[in-house]
Amino acid sequence: MKIAVIGGTGLIGSRVVKLLNAGGHEAVPLSPSSGVDLLSGQGLAEALTGADVVVNLTNSPTFDDASPAFFQKSMDNLLAAADAAGVGHAVILSIVGADLVPDLVYYRAKVLQEDILKAGPVPYSIVRATQFFEFVDAVLTWTADEDTVRLPATLVQPMAADDVAQAVADVSAGAPLRGTRDIAGPEVFALDELGRITLAAHGDRRAVVTDDTAGMFAAATGDALIAKEGAVVAKTTYREWLAR
Repeated sequence: MKIAVIGGTGLIGSRVVKLLNAGGHEAVPLSPSSGVDLLSGQGLAEALTGADVVVNLTNSPTFDDASPAFFQKSMDNLLAAADAAGVGHAVILSIVGADLVPDLVYYRAKVLQEDILKAGPVPYSIVRATQFFEFVDAVLTWTADEDTVRLPATLVQPMAADDVAQAVADVSAGAPLRGTRDIAGPEVFALDELGRITLAAHGDRRAVVTDDTAGMFAAATGDALIAKEGAVVAKTTYREWLAR
């Protein structure tokens, strides 16, 4: 199959392209650097010509109030072009629990993206993933100073980008789910404890202070970000990933 991967040069997209090509498909990475701009629609019609599947792994450049408009415009352009080109399957990557954290505008924007896809003319699949191991270091910087890192005790179930990419590739190469598949890591952590594990692994002597008002993930309560029954659970543990 010919599979167009928009955002195909990013953290997940580059891995998805590699996996699909190794599986015998023709996966084409698309991005602004290759002349395809999902927001303006530039190059989209040409890029989707002859494609059996389109995978959208683009992301809003910000987590703020501009993110809903990004997903609205990019999805409108994607679905119009995919429908016109006769693409038979559209896939997006979303977030486990996005609908359970309404106080985060970015999570509301991801739910909007899902809803646009569901209502659109192209058979679809949604892959919802938990947080990535690769983003933990960035999360620690949001509320850190020279001596401490403040983190809430929010429950998270993170996973490796390699495992996310494998799940996206598997779904993209299959029949449209016309629904959602949740994927998650094998372990649940409180975010503050995850921070302590991470700092220790890096030899960082800063202290983690539990602060349930600190950072973006303070808006998630209970098990909102934890995969529910029926989710696909990856095998790579956080400590295994850190050791690499």
